[in-house]
Amino acid sequence: MRTLMSGPASVHYGQLYVQSGGRDPELPESFAGHQNGLCGAAVEGTLFLVTGLHTGDVGFGVELYDDAPPIDDSWEEIVEASFRPLGETFLTGFDSGYWPLELELVDYRARYCGWGMDAGHQAAPPEDGEPPVDRYLLQLWPAPPEPDRVIRQTSAQAAYWHDVARKTPPPPTPEQRAELQRARERREAEEREARNLESWGGSIPSERIQDKYMSVLLVQYDRPLLDDLDRATPETLVRIARWAARRGCVATGLDRTDWIATRLDQMDQGLGPRDLTAPPPGTFETDGPILVSTSGGAWPRHLSEPLQALTVIDSTYDDDPLDAAIDTLLRTIDAVGNGHQVITELRQAFPDLS
Repeated sequence: MRTLMSGPASVHYGQLYVQSGGRDPELPESFAGHQNGLCGAAVEGTLFLVTGLHTGDVGFGVELYDDAPPIDDSWEEIVEASFRPLGETFLTGFDSGYWPLELELVDYRARYCGWGMDAGHQAAPPEDGEPPVDRYLLQLWPAPPEPDRVIRQTSAQAAYWHDVARKTPPPPTPEQRAELQRARERREAEEREARNLESWGGSIPSERIQDKYMSVLLVQYDRPLLDDLDRATPETLVRIARWAARRGCVATGLDRTDWIATRLDQMDQGLGPRDLTAPPPGTFETDGPILVSTSGGAWPRHLSEPLQALTVIDSTYDDDPLDAAIDTLLRTIDAVGNGHQVITELRQAFPDLS
């Protein structure tokens, strides 16, 4: 026999655990299908140990044997269950310290013994230096798995927890767990599909449109527009991007700035981005916070007005014409502040889009 732990153990909510890398045990499932309600082993890699005392220190010991030790009739409560560690094993309480237990990764039989459970249940937490009201012993030895059992029961507390365990349904079989997992995955997939469908206004667009991250923002104004843009020729999409860039600059009054007006004209003429008129020196310099405020409209972002104009014009030169059209439309909606108005004007400017 080897003593793995001996001394006071801090319990909370009348619970202690032996854990070895498995998930945190919970009371009902730990005793699923059990006959005993004091040593729950239904959760793989854990033992859920019930004490009489609600909160405080109890006397506790853990002993390791080569073979099953004789039953000690001096204990008032005795139960057994089978247990197999999954990794490093330790004894712990809720939100308290832990005590390492040096166990091999083999099947063990666990015998859990208790004394003074009813007195512990009725007692207040022991003061410093006071002896524990109830005490417990966990004995372990290598043994093949077998059903849990109650060897001895004398207290009302033990009787109560045994009754709770016997009313807890047995755990699902591996096949049932697999089916539950498949059902959960199907439900999650259906929920994702429903959310996706709702976000796209009840009709999923092509993958090409879905790949455009910001395109979903147009749904609230004109869902069919996404399909129309998807079908449009690259030349039409470029024209839409240029129209939107100019409309945004008009909305903010920035088209009246000489270098921006020139840059818009050069954009319409099809000049390359390197051939556009450069902003005058010092255009983007600022001594304080950058705030947007113009008489004709505003881009509601913390960028200077000239930089907004430069950005929206440069967006028309995106390598993907569909990206260019969507990006400049959204920037223009920001500037105008009325997406329905912008889309209405767009359809009037491009009657063949539908």
